[in-house]
Amino acid sequence: MDDVDMNVEFWVDEFGAQIVARQTMNGGYQNVVVAISEETELSIFPRDYIRIYSPEVSENVPSLMFFSNDFDKLHDDLISAGEISEVNGVLTFNFQDPEGNYFVVARA
Repeated sequence: MDDVDMNVEFWVDEFGAQIVARQTMNGGYQNVVVAISEETELSIFPRDYIRIYSPEVSENVPSLMFFSNDFDKLHDDLISAGEISEVNGVLTFNFQDPEGNYFVVARA
């Protein structure tokens, strides 16, 4: 993520995530942990920090699939939700964060 605060705001606004930790890392970089649910937390690091400390993964795009019991409501509520489609018998849709990274939601 190039802009940690913008991405944190996205997860808070779109998913009702709660900020559970802010950490100052080497070089003064900020890492923010947000809880999406009781079972799921995302740790958001700035891409510049990853380039320095884990360059082998610095340009990897996250590949995450979320499963939701509130699939239809989530689809209706997410501004960037794509069309619902069936993949291997499972209903899914994608959405993107403010930096254009795509994620997938599947009906649980």
